[in-house]
Amino acid sequence: MPTVRGRLVRLLLKHMVGPKFRRAGTSMVEWRRLDDFIIKNQRAPRGTGVEPVRVGDTDAEWVRAPAVIPDRAVLLLHGGGFIIGSAATHRELAARISSSIEARVLVLNYRLAPEHPFPAALHDAVGAYRWLLDAGFRSDGLAVGGDSAGGGLTLQTLLALRDEGVPLPAAAFLLSPCTDWLRFDGESYSSRADADPYVTLEACRFTAAQYVGRNDPALPMLSPLEAELSGLPPLCIHVGDDEVLLSDSARLADRARAAGVEVELSIWPGMWHVFQASARLVPEARRSLEEIGRFVSARMG
Repeated sequence: MPTVRGRLVRLLLKHMVGPKFRRAGTSMVEWRRLDDFIIKNQRAPRGTGVEPVRVGDTDAEWVRAPAVIPDRAVLLLHGGGFIIGSAATHRELAARISSSIEARVLVLNYRLAPEHPFPAALHDAVGAYRWLLDAGFRSDGLAVGGDSAGGGLTLQTLLALRDEGVPLPAAAFLLSPCTDWLRFDGESYSSRADADPYVTLEACRFTAAQYVGRNDPALPMLSPLEAELSGLPPLCIHVGDDEVLLSDSARLADRARAAGVEVELSIWPGMWHVFQASARLVPEARRSLEEIGRFVSARMG
């Protein structure tokens, strides 16, 4: 049973955020206005440090909690359906992740669709991870994580790094990840359609179409859920029980375990898509981030 605060925030999302997402429809102008709405609601905890940085040709931000372990870093890949989102929209979440893992967090402004469809974001993410290694971080002091589309991009990045023979991070975490941009055949798209306060199958199809662009649908990376998953680092997957993307997380966990990957899957009753972004108000969100922090920290060198 969700807490009273959890239920109240869910109602707020349903009646204030949900209409904004539905109104966006297929309008890129409306979708990108959501960025301003999200940025205005960011409240990083007191003492958070934010430092702009260039990662190759890409802008990024270092976000640090007041106390971090110097040789730890997290590459955070923001959500937003690959068409919106930035370091600015995820500053508060990045700060709380920094605190929970006791690591500085690099939030990457990877290129967005439709101007830059697949594989632009993937190339940027792989480049950022290599940049961290070149900066002197050991792979066992690194983690990669992301929410929603960024969770799917995290999976793509791990697969690409593995295939290129790059030393993999100590662990990865995925918050409500999207893991297939082609089929949308998870049962939760129907079973959670009424429960989800703001994400819809129609919105998922629209944003995915921008990301896929004119690429061949047969490209394996566009359905990373179906990829060979062996050899990946430990995965921590957290998802709400009341979201249409629930099946993406559950199926990923099943397939990764079958491939011999260590997986911790946590399904949170009554919670919604990327509920961790509401940690300022929702106790379940804070507990989720604490669990993720313990998981990742325990696997770092």
